[in-house]
Amino acid sequence: MAWTWWTMSLVVGLLSLLWVVYDIIKNQKDMSTARKGFWIVLTLLFSLIGAGAYYVVEKRS
Repeated sequence: MAWTWWTMSLVVGLLSLLWVVYDIIKNQKDMSTARKGFWIVLTLLFSLIGAGAYYVVEKRS
């Protein structure tokens, strides 16, 4: 059972990282390189929380 939880967490984290990287590359042309790197690293370290923060801060503004 714990193995399933670990696998699901890994998949969700990877998908959130891929979504942030894709969105930064496709839609955030005017964002600075340092800011792009910050969001990618934040999402890499904190997966779902980082992606949620990216959505709230960058996509809603």
